[in-house]
Amino acid sequence: MGKKIGKKLFTKMSSVLLASAMLVSVVGCSSGTTNETAEPTISSDFNQEGLPIVNKPVTLKVLTVRWGNMGDTFTQNQWLKDLEKDSNVKIEWQVMSSNDWGEQKSIMLASGTLPDIILGDQVFSDSDIVNNLSYFRPLDEYIDSYMPNLKAAMEETPDMKKISTFPDGKIYSMPTRLPSRPKSRNQPVINKAWLDKLGLKAPTTTEELYQVLKAFREKDPNGNGKKDEIPYTETGLNVDFLNPFGITDINASSMIVQDGKPVFYPTTDAYKEALIYTNKLYSEGLIDQELFTQDNTMTSAKWQNADISIVGFSNQWTPDAVFGKWSDQYEAIAPIAGPDGKRYQPGDPGGMNLARNELLITTSCTVPEVAARWADQFYSNEASIQNFWGAIGTVIKKNDDGTYTLMDPPAGTSADAWYWDQSLRDFGPKYVSPSFEEKIKLNPQAGDGLKLQIDQLGSADVTTPYPKVMYNAEEFQELPTLTTDIDGYVATMRAQWVTKGGIEEGWDAYIKKLNEMGLEQLLTIRNNAFERYMNVK
Repeated sequence: MGKKIGKKLFTKMSSVLLASAMLVSVVGCSSGTTNETAEPTISSDFNQEGLPIVNKPVTLKVLTVRWGNMGDTFTQNQWLKDLEKDSNVKIEWQVMSSNDWGEQKSIMLASGTLPDIILGDQVFSDSDIVNNLSYFRPLDEYIDSYMPNLKAAMEETPDMKKISTFPDGKIYSMPTRLPSRPKSRNQPVINKAWLDKLGLKAPTTTEELYQVLKAFREKDPNGNGKKDEIPYTETGLNVDFLNPFGITDINASSMIVQDGKPVFYPTTDAYKEALIYTNKLYSEGLIDQELFTQDNTMTSAKWQNADISIVGFSNQWTPDAVFGKWSDQYEAIAPIAGPDGKRYQPGDPGGMNLARNELLITTSCTVPEVAARWADQFYSNEASIQNFWGAIGTVIKKNDDGTYTLMDPPAGTSADAWYWDQSLRDFGPKYVSPSFEEKIKLNPQAGDGLKLQIDQLGSADVTTPYPKVMYNAEEFQELPTLTTDIDGYVATMRAQWVTKGGIEEGWDAYIKKLNEMGLEQLLTIRNNAFERYMNVK
């Protein structure tokens, strides 16, 4: 969803740094083992309100992880520089590449020596945090005492508190609400040039989709005299292809919510019906015969075939997401209606904009109140848009009428790449209120603005997803074995039934095998986590 890689390789932390002592500041951030948390002492230099946060400079170490070779150019964001000056909180950035982080993360967690602040949900996963809770400070009291912006955001958008509450009822990580996000995720994208060539309309039902894909296969829509058209291709069977049957799974959990209750959809009649339909298309050559054997490189080569477009249909974030120089041939269409006559669009009725684990204060930091007040500055509307796109005056123009528009990126640079270069983008704490979003004016022809335009096609059909629930330590111990076995078996049988058929004859044995693998226990864990999430007040 726009998380793209920048231009130059940048890695500022090594394993040596991970084991180094924390910087001792004027107020006193220091290291030491995190199992014996130092009690914070509020200095007379600390101001509970207003700026500066401290009268004498304090240095905090902040660790974040960036995609691939993005680097640390975001640290030159003018808002961040102004905050450092105005708050008297100096930041020593520790920027890691995602290419190296897996190994370095293990070293850090094993050593127990952490920086003062962890920023961005790519640094530590839920299980990393839950299994190492002694390294992180509970934030509830800090939110109440020092974070009025976040406290107000949670009151206005209660799901921010739900998503951030751990199984023990405490908040250890801060959430985000990204600005100007759509309700829908991927939508059907079709080769409009092919439709026009064949005099066809965009399909609206699964039967119409079948007929269109059949025409794509048989009637040479790319006009090269060869039968090289691939009506539909992906790397594996994307669950989005099953959307018309009521199967929408944005969190890759194999769970959907029906009538307010969580359901494991690989055992439902709708799933069976979806695979019977998909097998029909596959057996007639309307789906790529290499669907389950190709990798992403092979798929991309087909989407962006050098000589002529050869792919007819897919599910994508925007039409220009993957088709390269052929992008102009494609357009997004409304969700395809299923056999029940209804349309199901993957996404979230509340918006695809919430995430947790965007900022944690570690027990290595002896001035958590300073860290909390620093973090709270990110939760104003103007701070949030500047940390999502770039600074006002650099990337964003603040207009006289109180609205905000995005400037054009430098020549030769995509808008998305520019935003990642200039800001924290998806990572880090943010909150843009729904009312403030009306002041943000985006270009409807490109980037985030284009997605919002496309969103109108399916936003009314967005289903309620199984939420981003939180698991406790015991559940995290059981889940890997259960999901590895069960998800692996489901994927194997899905590929077999799509390519060879036989789902009716094999269904009962399939259900029996899943139960033997511990499906009941998996569903107990999923249901308990769901209940905890829904009961957060």
